[in-house]
Amino acid sequence: MEALAALGLSPLEAKLYRALVGLGGTGVDDLAHRCRLSSAEVGGSLVALEGQGLVAQSAATPGRWVAAPPGIALRALVNDRRHELEQAELVAARLAEVHRTDAAGNVHDLVEVVVGASAVGQRFHQLQLGAVQEVCVLVTDEPTAVPATENQAEDIAAARGIRYRIVLERDVLEQTSQTELVAVMRRNEEVRVSDRVPTKLVIADRRTAMVPLDADSPDPAALVIHSTGLVQSLLSLFDFVWRDAWPLMFASPDVDEVVQAPPGPDEFDIQVLSLLIAGASDASVARQLDVGLRTVQRRVRSLMDATGASSRIQLGWAAYEKGWLRRP
Repeated sequence: MEALAALGLSPLEAKLYRALVGLGGTGVDDLAHRCRLSSAEVGGSLVALEGQGLVAQSAATPGRWVAAPPGIALRALVNDRRHELEQAELVAARLAEVHRTDAAGNVHDLVEVVVGASAVGQRFHQLQLGAVQEVCVLVTDEPTAVPATENQAEDIAAARGIRYRIVLERDVLEQTSQTELVAVMRRNEEVRVSDRVPTKLVIADRRTAMVPLDADSPDPAALVIHSTGLVQSLLSLFDFVWRDAWPLMFASPDVDEVVQAPPGPDEFDIQVLSLLIAGASDASVARQLDVGLRTVQRRVRSLMDATGASSRIQLGWAAYEKGWLRRP
């Protein structure tokens, strides 16, 4: 997406302004030739840019167009747009207050029914993009309307500093690709794993929740809940699952084959232990960490030798007792 579109410029206007900034000034026909456009398209767009104060006709050379200095002209547009956004934010706050007041008097307005994969996906994205502090998510093994690889709103929200707490059902961990795991690692999200997650759930800022309406229906549907009491109940459910789930400790080492592990666990060892204790198989760990199966097995063998463990269960206990893995 053209960055100048945020200031109200069309792609054509942005292209012409960029070209004029680089050229310093030129005529309509030359600009049309350089940008591979018709003279009529260029002429109309230049008039529009002139109205926004971004270009002007040269007083010394008739027919010549010059770009206004970006440091002045674009800053003015940025300030205008910032003022418009501040006004829009005030209006949004007033409308939200009106909505809450009206909803308080009508119980039917406290729960919104959303039907269809497109509508469910849109509301899911809106919840994340509208969050200002935290998003809590329960993920089950059931089919979803929004695959993790298509959840761009999560990338945007996490980049803004929104805290994500996610609990995965154990079977989901087995199905998670290495690409998805790396994406989570880069976002520094808090992820835990539970044997069983009771339901899909999204809670934004502890005040709005979204749950599936009918998991068996071929057409996805969900409830968006605004009621404080209902949301608090769902938040209690999330906190209960979160407390009992095992935390995944992510690392991102550039490791493929390791001949000998250093004394004690390094970050890669901790990642392997975390996934194993969460229930992942050796093959799943190797796939998710993008290393060879023998590398994982060698690391596990080395850790068992270092702790004197004769089984994976004993290794888990030893790792916990030594403080390698702790529940936050």
